[in-house]
Formats: sequence, C-alpha cells, structure tokens
Amino acid sequence: MDTAQLLSSVPTGLWIGGEERQPINANASTFDVLDPSDDTVIAAVADAGPDDAIAALDAACAVQAEWAATPPRRRGEILRAVFEAITDRADDIATLMTMEMGKVLPESKGEVAYGAEFFRWFAEEAVRIAGRYTPSPAGTGRILVTKQPVGPCYAITPWNFPLAMGTRKIGPALAAGCTMIVKPAQETPLTMLLLAKLMDEAGLPKGVLSVLPTSKPGPLTEALINDGRLRKLTFTGSTGVGKTLVKQSADKLLRASMELGGNAPFIVFDDADVDAAVDGAVLAKMRNGGEACTAANRFHVANTVREEFTDKLVKRLSEFTLGKGLDESSRLGPLINAKQVAKVTELVDDAVSRGAKVLLGGQAPGGPGNFYPATVLVDVPADARILREEVFGPVAPIVGFDTEEEGVAAANATEYGLAAYVYTQSLDRALRVAEAIESGMVGINRGVISDPAAPFGGMKESGFGREGGFEGIEEYLETKYIALTN
Repeated sequence: MDTAQLLSSVPTGLWIGGEERQPINANASTFDVLDPSDDTVIAAVADAGPDDAIAALDAACAVQAEWAATPPRRRGEILRAVFEAITDRADDIATLMTMEMGKVLPESKGEVAYGAEFFRWFAEEAVRIAGRYTPSPAGTGRILVTKQPVGPCYAITPWNFPLAMGTRKIGPALAAGCTMIVKPAQETPLTMLLLAKLMDEAGLPKGVLSVLPTSKPGPLTEALINDGRLRKLTFTGSTGVGKTLVKQSADKLLRASMELGGNAPFIVFDDADVDAAVDGAVLAKMRNGGEACTAANRFHVANTVREEFTDKLVKRLSEFTLGKGLDESSRLGPLINAKQVAKVTELVDDAVSRGAKVLLGGQAPGGPGNFYPATVLVDVPADARILREEVFGPVAPIVGFDTEEEGVAAANATEYGLAAYVYTQSLDRALRVAEAIESGMVGINRGVISDPAAPFGGMKESGFGREGGFEGIEEYLETKYIALTN
C-alpha cells in the first residue's frame, strides 16, 4: 500500500485494553511524529498521561490471572500467529519504520525480520518453562520448584529500533504469562502502535498488551512505578536514565532489567584477516547508521596493520551515500533529530581540536534534514571524548596499539561493557581475549552479533539482565519452592 494508506491503517490514539482510545484527560493534546529526513509531520499521536497509565495497569491486572493460567501451548500459538502477521506485513512495517526513524529501507526490512524472530523464538520457549522435583538430601521430604509469571510488566523502549526493542521484551513476557504495558519512544511510536493492532488481530486477549505514546514520560512512569500492582520494569536506553529508573523502582523493589549504553571496542590484531576485519567493521559501525548501542564505537587496530585497515575502511565508507531512507539510492539515512546531529558534531569537533585528523566526512552537510556523513578519524588522542562517550552516529575513530595486553587494556578502559568485537586468526588468542574483555557480548570475527536465540545484555554501566536466548524468559519468571513431606 502507499504511504497515505499505510498511515491511515495505524492507530494514533492510545492502545489500552485491546482497543484504540483517547486520553482520559479531556484537555490532553497530541504530539507530532516527524520524518527525520526533512522534519515534516507524519502524524499526530495521542499524548498519554498518568491517568491513562493507571487505566492500562487496570486492564493488565484484570486479565493477569487469566493470561497466566492460559496453557503455555496456547500462549505460544498466539505468539507464533503474531510472528506470521508481522512477516505478512513486513514491507508495510519497514516503510513505516523508515518514515518515523529515518534508517534506509533495507535496514528497516532487516529489523522487521529480526524483531519478528523474538515472537517465533519465545513461542517455542513458552512450553519449555521447567521446574524440578527432588528428594531432600536430609530425607525429610521432597523439594518442588516451580516457575510462575512475575506479573504486570512495564517496558520502556528506545527510538533506534522501533520494532525489535519492543518484541524483545513483549515476546518473553507474554510467553511467561505476564501482561505488559509498553511506552515507546516519543520519536517513534507508530511502529509499536501498529504492532499492538496486529497482535490484537492475531488473537491476543484484550488487556494483555497496552501501548502508551507520550511526550511526558516522567509523570506517566512515576504513576506506574509507584503503583504496587506493577511487578517488573524493563528499560532500553541511556545509562543516565537507567540509573534514575533503578532508583525510582527501588522503593517498590521491582524486578528490573536494564539494557543501557555502550562503548563497543572493535579490536583488530596483527594476525587478523584485514579484508574480513574491514567487512566486519562496516557492519558493526554502519548498522542502523551507527545509532545502535552495539555499534563499534572505537577501533583499536594493531599498528602493523593499521594503515592497511584504515585505507580500506575509508574506501568502503566513502560508498555510503546520504539520502532519505525511502530513496533506493541511499545507503545512509538521517540521524533521528537535530539534537543527535549536534551531539555527533560536538564529539568529532572535540577530537579534531585535540589533534585528530579527518580522513572522511567530519561535517554535517547542512540544509533540510538531520544528516551526518560517514566519518573516519585517525591520530585520535587518548583524552578525546569520542573514545569515552557513546557517539551514536556513523563515526569511526581509529587508534593503534602494539601488544595484545595494550589492546585488551584499551578495550576495557570504559565504564561500559555491552558489546565488543575481536578480529584474529588465532583460536587461542580469540578465547583468551574474549574472556579478558569486560563485556556481556563478544563477537569473534563477526560484525553483527545480535541473535534472538542468544542472551543480549551487558556488564558494568551497560546494565543488567538478559534478553533473548533461553535466558530471556527467566527475567519474567519467579521461582517458587514448595516443601512437601514424605
């Protein structure tokens, strides 16, 4: 369908209790969703407030017991039906995502496929929630251990992956028997609203999922966190906001999962296949235009191969033409907004002011839209902010090292620990370095590591908890011990 028909099929109200609603507050307004490529208005979306949050929680609590008692096989069948619904509407969802987030259409199509897989994976995990039954070692009775759903959950998702960051949370929560409320990012609410509609059409019972777009997340979130009926908070976003949410949730001792910021090192050792490393670097840096918490943020390259790696990376990144995400000729869409362009510009300018050299890009083109070109920096000094802060844009700062120990130390010189990438042809070195890297995920000779069947999450200030894999559903389950007599 064309974009006008597509937009007309997407809910723009609140999604509560399995239906589209307007805010309870009669004076509530709407907020605009903008196309990052030219800042034109795509749609006006209802602006949820605290009263709407409580209404969504009322709906979730009303059906929590019933959904928890729904046979796991049935929960799995519904999730599988949602996977098929997303797959059937893949082109429409990808187009919508590109319109509101800006990424080029092939990237959006890739995200749709990736995001849908969380429903297929957790549809299969719903029937594999296990317990145990064993005799007490003392011979005094029997130990029965069961798993039960945590209860109503609240998910806060970011703008950079409007579908997948939601499905990665919704899938395991629903598979475990939990109800959920989702607050999508203000910049990209349309994809999640369309998903809610598709899930309703696929047979999800009313009230199990609500979606609350809002331009005032603070009061809405506080209303939910302070209500004792909410039992789980899951957040993907910046470390600063994550720390605030953990503090807020502590009073009610909510179960919490935090997938926070990253500063991923990309390490190329002297024995690496340089061509393969460049291929991986392009994927790790340019996926989603660099607007990903797993994006390679800094490149630590052995000095013996640094010049070759740099020359080849510059050549490859020079092929990334800027343009609107829906234009077939574009390989790099806009950043999400002017604020993000300013942040990337500030980090690049800081590095240059300290002595870094720009080999490619390095300056926003100006004009309409929020564009920033693929950029390569060399001779980046150790005190440059871009080596310490998450750039969230298509910028590759390259620094050299001599020994393996220096490479590992440089990789670990950050408070973050989400993802890391290592290129070497030595299996011994690969395992040794992977174990030494302080990161929740390590890619060995791979530039893309995200996989619905693998646990996603970080260490240190990149957060706690895991999403995906066998581990993902455990975040939404309580363990109960039942003592039985002989």
